[in-house]
Amino acid sequence: MAAENVLRIENVTMQFGGVVAVNNLSMEINQGEIVALIGPNGAGKTTAFNVVTGVYEPTNGRVQFQGNTIIENHPRGKMKKLYQGENPEVFSNVISKTPDRITKLGIARTFQNIRLFKAMTVFDNVLIATHMRSKANVFSAAFRVNAAEEAANREKAMELIEMVGLLDNAGDIATSLPYGKQRRLEIARALATKPSLLLLDEPAAGMNPQETEELAHFIVKIKDDFKLTVFVIEHHMDLVMSISDRIYVLNFGSLIAQGTPADIQSDPLVIDAYLGTGVS
Repeated sequence: MAAENVLRIENVTMQFGGVVAVNNLSMEINQGEIVALIGPNGAGKTTAFNVVTGVYEPTNGRVQFQGNTIIENHPRGKMKKLYQGENPEVFSNVISKTPDRITKLGIARTFQNIRLFKAMTVFDNVLIATHMRSKANVFSAAFRVNAAEEAANREKAMELIEMVGLLDNAGDIATSLPYGKQRRLEIARALATKPSLLLLDEPAAGMNPQETEELAHFIVKIKDDFKLTVFVIEHHMDLVMSISDRIYVLNFGSLIAQGTPADIQSDPLVIDAYLGTGVS
């Protein structure tokens, strides 16, 4: 039985003026996989993430999540064959869900540069994220409207904080944490939105080798514990090779290789693209 497709990126191009950041990218991720997107600095990796999460409207192409189109733009009415059949259909419409709506669908992400609520505690950072999927909001929580749901949110926030190893830091201001713990907090906040697909943008950035190894185990653990599919951008090749089921490689915005970690390590195009940057 074929694995269920979770994310499909189809012929996505992202152009900024005369610069093509992502060029006709197609890829797919199946249920329960950890899939990595790698490439040199400026290859277009984060741009691809930003298209998937609704930060950018693509110049052209389509993104499907769990079989439903969430992003689509074919400004010139490009003729395409649909996966559902052989008859071509003219796409002249634009579908572009906002980042908050995409989060509610079940896609959560972290960022290369950590984005926490800096003046808030660890607990409040996670609690706010639980409201994404609840009927309560900040106003109703403040005035004890729907108190039962807010109590459940607070309990869930504390459970997540404990699961990521930050229970002793629950009352600390987020930015007072060491860097590695801030990364864990950002992931806990993403998990609080109850995603089925988690996007991690360079989660090991700034970490030492021991922290990176611990992160690798942590990613696999939360994938299993939360029954997630994980899509990760990362420069640390030891981490990528140890946790990934499959890897896609971008260079100058274009896909140059895809396959298992073993395939990628021996691919001459990948070796050339990374020449001098530590890929082995």
